[in-house]
Amino acid sequence: MKKRKLGFLEIWNMSFGFLGIQMGFALQNANASRILQIFGADVHELSWFWIVAPLTGLIVQPIIGYYSDRTWTRLGRRRPYFLGGALLASLGLVLMPNADLFTAFMPALWVGAGMLMIMDASFNVAMEPFRALVADLLPSDQRTLGFSVQTVLIGIGAVIGSWLPYALSNWWGVMNEAEPGRIPANLLYSFVIGAAVLVISILITVFTTKEYSPEALALMETPTEPAAPAKGLWSIADDFKNMPRTMKQLSGVQFFSWFGLFGMWVFTTPAIAHHIYGLELTDTHSKAYQNAGDWVGILFGVYNAVSAVYAFFLPAIARKIGRKNTHAYSLVLGGLALVSIYLMPDKDWLLLSMVGIGIAWASILAMPYAILAGSIPAAKMGVYMGIFNFFIVLPQIVNALIGGPMVKYLYSGNPIYALVISGLSLLLAALLVAGVQDEDDRYHPTTTIS
Repeated sequence: MKKRKLGFLEIWNMSFGFLGIQMGFALQNANASRILQIFGADVHELSWFWIVAPLTGLIVQPIIGYYSDRTWTRLGRRRPYFLGGALLASLGLVLMPNADLFTAFMPALWVGAGMLMIMDASFNVAMEPFRALVADLLPSDQRTLGFSVQTVLIGIGAVIGSWLPYALSNWWGVMNEAEPGRIPANLLYSFVIGAAVLVISILITVFTTKEYSPEALALMETPTEPAAPAKGLWSIADDFKNMPRTMKQLSGVQFFSWFGLFGMWVFTTPAIAHHIYGLELTDTHSKAYQNAGDWVGILFGVYNAVSAVYAFFLPAIARKIGRKNTHAYSLVLGGLALVSIYLMPDKDWLLLSMVGIGIAWASILAMPYAILAGSIPAAKMGVYMGIFNFFIVLPQIVNALIGGPMVKYLYSGNPIYALVISGLSLLLAALLVAGVQDEDDRYHPTTTIS
């Protein structure tokens, strides 16, 4: 029994929830540091407030993957998990910018950090079952397309989320200033809108996608992919020890890719405000600082728009030069683009840097999963996608621990150098792609990086 090929609309609907997830994720990435600074965080403390989110993902992801492999309900196998994750993430989106309402119980900064934890953990709960869903439902020769469509939807959602605060302020006149310790109205409204879009888009996927039953998936396994009997939750440790060779090879690529991304998300707002706008990092309540933060949202929207467009071409590029080369060259462009931010003369030139970052982001969201999916037993797709998340959250934890002290003591309080290091990290990831074996690349199985 073979998996049937799906039409483009079916693949689109299957991943449509990613639009809402990434809209919320983009609002978090572009604005969480600014919100935490408004609530009183110093720039060298920002990475520490972000650490709880990837730490939670490190614990939650494999467990979610393990149980989603063994779940079958009226909603199917993966859908209950990304629906639950979306509902929790939407709660965090609504409450984080309103953290000052809870000051009777604890400082707004700690409430905001707690909501950041809930959001990021919930986004992780929602995202990884989506990755497993593509591998569940699509035959091997459609997986690159499936992950590329996800990247397109991620890009569209991220553009909307990144640009929303700027649009509300500059196009519809919503205030982007507030009293010290309060969040501007354009940010408040953006997060509420993001929460609503998140829930609606997830429901569209839930009600338009039909999953294969466990029995049907078992019949589709090849003789080299036996369905191992369940050994309980502790079997995750055995699965980690016995992870496929391709996953081990991708681990270093993922580590340095996400180390760089995390540094970019945490430090771009203060870096641009200080290095490009010439503002003091303590001036977080001024209109000029809020304008800088809104411009960072525009920049993040541009790189996500580029990623959405580039994702359309990823399947064709991968067919031409192979998935490994596609990923390596994309990471090189992203690394050089991040380093170039240091050299740009004004804020408008930063748009050029975002082109390279968008190319790398599209590839990071698609190519590693397309390479990995062919090496994972179907019966363990969820748990291995969860374990693969280790190599996304571990570098974020490392960066969270050392990023702030490096800014304070090594870079003399100037966060622009954190972006330069992020660029160098992407270049190192590109070099490591050479050691990856793509066992399921049917287009150019002997293609190597030279």
